[in-house]
Amino acid sequence: MYRFAPVTELHDQCLRAMTDDGGFRVMTVRTTQTVRDVLQTQNVKGETARWLADLVTGTLLVRETMSPANRVQGLLHGIARSGVLVADCHPDGGSRGLVQRRGDGDPLVGGGAVLEMMRTLHRGVHKGMVKVPDGATLSTAFMAYMQESEQVATVMAMTTLFDGDRVRASGGYLVQLLPELSEPMLAIMTERLKEFAPIEALLRDESTTPHSLMAELLYGMPFTQLADSPLQFQCRCDQVRIMASLATLPRDEVQAMVDDAKPLEITCDYCRRDYVIEPEQLRGLLAPS
Repeated sequence: MYRFAPVTELHDQCLRAMTDDGGFRVMTVRTTQTVRDVLQTQNVKGETARWLADLVTGTLLVRETMSPANRVQGLLHGIARSGVLVADCHPDGGSRGLVQRRGDGDPLVGGGAVLEMMRTLHRGVHKGMVKVPDGATLSTAFMAYMQESEQVATVMAMTTLFDGDRVRASGGYLVQLLPELSEPMLAIMTERLKEFAPIEALLRDESTTPHSLMAELLYGMPFTQLADSPLQFQCRCDQVRIMASLATLPRDEVQAMVDDAKPLEITCDYCRRDYVIEPEQLRGLLAPS
């Protein structure tokens, strides 16, 4: 039967499990606080907030199942080059999000938007893209990506519940067919999930956790938990990375900033943290290596 540790408190986490017959890999996640922090730092509301929230959750699920030891980014390209929503998820469980606007408003997302997934591997970056169909949810787009780009039969569901502009709950699950079993087995699981309570209804129940969601998904099916990973909002910016980025600029541009003799103020687009780079620090970039 299934084996996992009891829950002592609600926190963002991802559970990874596999049925004992080797047929299915299952992930369940709670991303409530992570999503809250992403939306707060990006100062987004309404439909943009919903799409960005689900993009973060979906990207986390893809990373956990396809590249748990690698960085995975999900990019939702808006319609008519209106901007991009970005989810950036790392192996330590830290994630962040970004809204890149091209114009006065938020990116236009929905049918016609393009979902792009980028996985950082040792041999380079693996990319895959799918178009979001009209009327489709981001869950549908993620499943299309898994089938078309990864050739892995997958059922996914994720959502975010709001009380006004505040995130009440966010999470989801992924059920994946493993190579040991055939496509008909996924059809059986798919039919079972049709009778499964919608993810929205499950998240409205405050007692729902990744553990209880896993137990419901695999009810009557012996399984073993493989991992329990904490999740949180985490930006990767720091003074060293800022200086490394400035070091890639042409020498004449750095010299112009030094000649200006004023501190350079830089704000991280992901977390809105402000950095001040003094002229002496910039001058150090001009020193012979």
